[in-house]
Amino acid sequence: MRILVVGAGGTGGYFGARLMAAGREVTFLVRPGRAALLARDGLRVRSGYGDLSLPVPRTVTAETLTQTFDLILLSCKAYDLDEAMSAIAPAVGPDTAILPVLNGMRHLERLDERFGAEHILGGLCLISSALGEDGRIRHFNDMHEIVFGERGGERSDRVQAIVDTLSGAGFDVRLSEAIIQEMWEKWTFLAALAGITCLMRATVGDVVASGFVSLASQLWEECAAIGSREGHPPRERAAQRARTVLTASGSPLVASMLRDIEKCAPVEADHVLGDLLHRGGEAANSPLLQVAYAHLKAYEARRARENRAPDE
Repeated sequence: MRILVVGAGGTGGYFGARLMAAGREVTFLVRPGRAALLARDGLRVRSGYGDLSLPVPRTVTAETLTQTFDLILLSCKAYDLDEAMSAIAPAVGPDTAILPVLNGMRHLERLDERFGAEHILGGLCLISSALGEDGRIRHFNDMHEIVFGERGGERSDRVQAIVDTLSGAGFDVRLSEAIIQEMWEKWTFLAALAGITCLMRATVGDVVASGFVSLASQLWEECAAIGSREGHPPRERAAQRARTVLTASGSPLVASMLRDIEKCAPVEADHVLGDLLHRGGEAANSPLLQVAYAHLKAYEARRARENRAPDE
């Protein structure tokens, strides 16, 4: 199976490196600058599950991509989705499956419009990782899982073939018969985690220590309520996990969005929090979610102002 991994950063680079080390046929679609660095330094991963140093991984750029692939692992940030869709278009053949592991749900609608729903799987990943300034990918936690499936829940031949290809590559793979439900459960949890850690500029443990841990719980309840109104109430196991993780004393957990803010980088405010608010509509009682979203939009406005050229 020919696999195209979009990007070689914290997510795509990690899973792609594991697949490459396991002997799978992997090509990374990257920008020219990243391609040059990979050619010089190789693809390097530091992880509690074993470090990797892979010299000269196979790469293409949007300008040089011409062949089609069997599977496209789409792991870009939401604000790069338009660019990514244009870049992967030559790689999409009649039988290509696109496996997006973005957060939220809006990207499915955009991908359907561009490539047709028959090409698009549901998917998510569970990992905390990032690309360091030295070009090395760092894996921060003890989770590295891809969960995916047909959006209708059926066990098709193609998803079974993908499971067979991804399995045994040094990370966890799970085929889901309720992938849309699982995507909603991750989305509502992540929106709460991003909202509270970005709003407070602190880890989960710091929020607990501040004495205002109830804010984290309330924010998750608001997010979960929107999921429920949209027909995807969190199941008990997911709800219990979310409450436990968001209120864990001493937890070092932060959303990757906070790390992006601390680097003055772009954030997925609209895709993760804004779209959730939009789906909730005027009927939603979501004051904390509104404040968290407003905080991120103010950050974006300030970042744009400070990055603006003096003569603009």
